[in-house]
Amino acid sequence: MRVSCVRRGDCGIDIITLDFETYYDKDFSLRKLTTEEYIRSLEFEVIGVGIKVNNGLTEWASGTHEQMKEYLDGFDWENSSLLCHNTMFDGAILNWIYDIRPRAYLDTLCIARALHGVEAGGSLKALATRYKIGEKGTAVTDAIGVHRWEFTDEELDLYGDYCINDVELTYELFGLMGNAFPRTELKIIDLTLKMFIQPIIELNVPLLKEHLEDTKKLKEQLILDAGVTKKDLMSGAKFAVLLEELEVKVPMKVSPTTGKDTFALAKTDQGFIDLLEHKDPRVQVLANARLGNKSTLEETRTQRFISIAERGEQGKAWLPVPIKYYAAHTGRFGGDDKINLQNLPSRGVNGKKLKRSMIAPQGHVIIDCDSSQIEARVLAWLAGQDDLVQAFANGEDVYKQMAAIIYGIAVEDVTKDQRFVGKTTILGCGYGMGAVRFVDQLKAFDFEMDITEARRVINIYRETYYRIVGLWNDAKFTIQNLVDGNGTELGREGVLKVRPELSAIELPSELLMRYDDLCSEQGERGPEYTYKTRKGRTRIYGGKLIENVCQGIARCIIAEQMLKISTRFKVVLTVHDSVACCVPEEQEEEARAYMEECMRWLPVWADGLPIDCESGTGQAYGDCE
Repeated sequence: MRVSCVRRGDCGIDIITLDFETYYDKDFSLRKLTTEEYIRSLEFEVIGVGIKVNNGLTEWASGTHEQMKEYLDGFDWENSSLLCHNTMFDGAILNWIYDIRPRAYLDTLCIARALHGVEAGGSLKALATRYKIGEKGTAVTDAIGVHRWEFTDEELDLYGDYCINDVELTYELFGLMGNAFPRTELKIIDLTLKMFIQPIIELNVPLLKEHLEDTKKLKEQLILDAGVTKKDLMSGAKFAVLLEELEVKVPMKVSPTTGKDTFALAKTDQGFIDLLEHKDPRVQVLANARLGNKSTLEETRTQRFISIAERGEQGKAWLPVPIKYYAAHTGRFGGDDKINLQNLPSRGVNGKKLKRSMIAPQGHVIIDCDSSQIEARVLAWLAGQDDLVQAFANGEDVYKQMAAIIYGIAVEDVTKDQRFVGKTTILGCGYGMGAVRFVDQLKAFDFEMDITEARRVINIYRETYYRIVGLWNDAKFTIQNLVDGNGTELGREGVLKVRPELSAIELPSELLMRYDDLCSEQGERGPEYTYKTRKGRTRIYGGKLIENVCQGIARCIIAEQMLKISTRFKVVLTVHDSVACCVPEEQEEEARAYMEECMRWLPVWADGLPIDCESGTGQAYGDCE
């Protein structure tokens, strides 16, 4: 056991900054494997660890598993917060390998994503350069393919110096960024990290294996039924015909060579990528077959779930839930680690199959509580559309009311199909959607409407909820003011702060929605605005800005509600506008009531917002809906 710079803090310490160095090679690395797959692999090996207790000296330790376990057990973890850069990785090692769970988790990578935006570089190297606090070393590149026992003492000491430097950079970054970071958001980071590091949900392996076989058979049958050849799949024109026969809109793009519309069917085209995750499994099969893929998305996901379950320790088929904190510039959570739990299918042939494989431990149930139409409610409230706000507050069926206005009939006479149109209008037209897209959205749910009727419906919505339309116009002026560097207000007083000096809008969480390098160009219908992202420049307009704002506000509310729930019950997952908990069976009724109470709670700044929720419970996550 080699330990350098030995210095310990006393009991009652606050922060332990840590960085593990682990074995990797060209095939066995986090570039090739998921975090869960890498750590749970039989090839996984800890070479050493750097640890800093509060502001004490950082020490480096390297040894056998038993020696490392004894060394790490010497720290007062129960009274400490673990700080790392990418704590999902180091925290999982600490728990899964060494059975150590600190009081709380901190993460400079998560903090940087929220503070500087998801488009900014969040690596330790990039942040060290940004804050001018030193440079990240390069010794790790010399360690590729080298096991711990293969290092010389001198090489191990050099590697230790590299690790110590990383720990120091992480600690200093936390000091610099943490002072400007909301305390509530630190708690949210801790909560999302625990979903992965300390998993509770288990996987039903027999059900998954059965589903995998069914999915393979379905794929083979779909290809057989389609009667397509390889030539059909590879020809853009013929593939487009196949999509049209399935009543799927063929993705298009502007050709860079001719300047004319052409098929967007290359493997890098976003329109084609979307086909790989289409709700119709027939479309998924055709798109994957065109790429020469052997597996569809559903097959890949199911196999990944099975593999995760089989790597579980001591017969426990745990599912570490990877939730990416501040995944979008609106602050919303996202999927991570190649299993995006944010978009598991709920409809169609594969509906809820994977969700039903996610089960509570014996003697427990899962409760899923979903915030009802929260974005539509936020939109009406933010715009001051008081009649719609009051209707939501009264628990009225606003979808039927919209349908009644559209079709000129009494609310009680609205049919199921008419209500569906009203629902789609309320949920889809609040951000300036045009008639063509409205038709496409209805068609996605097998409802046909011609373009003339769509224009009529949209005009009725805009005339009925004119204050929402006014909010779009206010947002357009806000965008121009951000470009010009002028101060302005947007929406209900005291909710948002427009920060032109940062080209951003400050959300109630005190974090920013950034529009970096925002600029305007004169278009055919007036100024057109774009901002810089890693994927290129992205268009922004009044309705789109309001969509961002409403998503951001909804996320602020749900995150705080999730924290309140977590004070009494174990939160295991959040998907969009819902929160899931795992509780003992005997506490099901109490927990469900408390979760609903929390999901109806509002922060002070959201006074008057008419929120509501609904919940479901089951032994499997898929049975909660």
